Amino acid sequence: MAGGEEDEGPGYWLRWQVPACAAILAVPAAVSVAVISRSRAVDPPRSSDLWCPCWRKLSPLWLLGLRALALSILFWLLCRVVLLDGAFAFYFYTQWTLSLVIIYFLIGTFISAHGWWIYAKHATENDEADTFFKRDFGEELPATSTGSNQNRKSSKLRNVCEWVDNEQKAGFWGYLMQIAYQTSAGAVTLTDIVFWGLLVPFLSAEHFKLDLLMGCMHTLNLVFLLLDTALNSLPFPWFRMAYFVLWSCVYVIFQWILHICGFSWWPYSFLELSTPWAPFWYLCLALVHIPCYGLYSLIVKSKILLVPKIFHHVYIRP
Repeated sequence: MAGGEEDEGPGYWLRWQVPACAAILAVPAAVSVAVISRSRAVDPPRSSDLWCPCWRKLSPLWLLGLRALALSILFWLLCRVVLLDGAFAFYFYTQWTLSLVIIYFLIGTFISAHGWWIYAKHATENDEADTFFKRDFGEELPATSTGSNQNRKSSKLRNVCEWVDNEQKAGFWGYLMQIAYQTSAGAVTLTDIVFWGLLVPFLSAEHFKLDLLMGCMHTLNLVFLLLDTALNSLPFPWFRMAYFVLWSCVYVIFQWILHICGFSWWPYSFLELSTPWAPFWYLCLALVHIPCYGLYSLIVKSKILLVPKIFHHVYIRP
């Protein structure tokens, strides 16, 4: 009885593991805040990067359609989980990450819709100018006189993107979208690696049961994000890993607050503080953020460096 009270009462928080794990949590959080405060003005996203595809002959409508589809499916998955588990669904890091990905696609859908409206409006104005010039002078405008219809569309897209960059700034929603994108990339990679690499192979059927809904949540989040990465023009600077680290720190603090308030069950065994191995697991959890973010950064860098060599006629280097 006394041991149970110690496990659930104030004695639990007097263990030596608690300050050690708190230090491991506090140091990355402090470093992340310092990095963010010093790098806020570094590499600001261009307005057109938020909605222009990185492929010359691809209409912004394709990126809009992908983001709207991803938003609809992922939101449906989250609603299914909430209907089954209620608010308890957000006890897990997976649902936190899924919600963040949904926020990214929600903002991205609206920004893509606005970008498509700008593109369609200026494309229509250019077509009207071409018609006017041809009617009065018997020829097309020089900018559209050569090349195929696809090349004219590609030229119009580049011209619209350049005009948007000159006339508009990314603004608050642009920065928020970029932060959500890179935080989601790291968090989704971490979530899926832990799920498919640790939880599925090593947890027994008594404590864990894999079903279709759970499998879709831990697959489609990364699939849709990778598809978006394949089409978008968003940069992927390393300093925004700080937001990913803070995201995980906030989740761990959330779990600590719940357990201080009386919760006794940890959703992930490596967060448990009563074991002598707790500081080691917390240190591993902190360090694993680097390869998770680095893996996705490598994917983006590969797209930027390798794809132009293969598809140099149709790829637009950021």
